[in-house]
Amino acid sequence: MFHPTRIACLCLGACLALTCVSARAWDLAGRKTITVHTRDRQEITMGQVEFSPVAGNPGSGRRFKVEFDHSRFQDFFLSMKEFKCINAAVEVSCHVPYPYPHPGTVSDNDFSWLEHQLLFLYKPPAEFGAKLWNGLYFQLRRESDGLLGEPLAVDLNRISAPPDDTRTPPLDPSVRDPIAPGSRWITHIRIR
Repeated sequence: MFHPTRIACLCLGACLALTCVSARAWDLAGRKTITVHTRDRQEITMGQVEFSPVAGNPGSGRRFKVEFDHSRFQDFFLSMKEFKCINAAVEVSCHVPYPYPHPGTVSDNDFSWLEHQLLFLYKPPAEFGAKLWNGLYFQLRRESDGLLGEPLAVDLNRISAPPDDTRTPPLDPSVRDPIAPGSRWITHIRIR
């Protein structure tokens, strides 16, 4: 017969083991899906990101490569430049590719370069042209089942010229501003 204290210890041990397994269930490895979530409760799969070890130095983070599914976007010609956009009745959201070389790496607590690959600008549907000061920067944080990116305001004119230091992400926290929850059509991005 089991003693009640022993049963309680066994239950606690089992719960802790399950917590450890679930905490490690999602990691920065392999191919993950990038999904945009919108104010009108749409979930749009816009691409994938592939995570892999850094060759020759696996302890220095993970390498990543983002591939967008361009069939999910519409082509818009704004301010003499073509953009891939998600068109909605309330707001047009256009991907702004980071145009300069970068390391293409992330670590368990620094997703800056991946965030620089998920830049968007927004505009009202009736407005012509792209206003780069209407930029969205999706700051990622790790959750038990993936990464969650919530939008911050950023002036994308800051990346109109190449940065002096190509190893440091130029859109650091000092140039990002909070926005009111739900004020943009894209409310968040998930990577799972």
